[in-house]
Amino acid sequence: MTVPTTGRINLCKIINFPKVSDYRGNLTFIEGNIHVPFEIKRVYYIYDIPSGETRGGHAHIELEQVIIALSGSFEVVVDDGYTRKSFFLNRPHYGLYVPPGIWRELINFSSNSVALVLASTLYDEKDYIRDYETFKKMVSGGFWDEKKKL
Repeated sequence: MTVPTTGRINLCKIINFPKVSDYRGNLTFIEGNIHVPFEIKRVYYIYDIPSGETRGGHAHIELEQVIIALSGSFEVVVDDGYTRKSFFLNRPHYGLYVPPGIWRELINFSSNSVALVLASTLYDEKDYIRDYETFKKMVSGGFWDEKKKL
């Protein structure tokens, strides 16, 4: 199989959100279908992560996400089945867009970090791919290429 020169990994990108600053501090707002490329249907956050722990370790079939370091810092390692890329998040006014069909792991959490996640769907366990080898087989079989044609 030929590895594409530009894979789905390039769909993962940093989004800068509006930041309103004055002497009282900063305010950032996020609107679905305006600042993120989907309607926000679910919001959750990850916190109190013990030192050395990893979160994520899965991909999604349909779900789109934006991951934000609301407090502290961490890395998000994304993988499209061909290429891995790492993003360091440490500011609450930008986030990482992760489309469907991308494996993600959140690592290297600073103490007291909070990861805020904006999601395009309600929780559905059937949307998760939790086994990396299964994910790789889906990628090599063109699963997300076929989904784009629908």
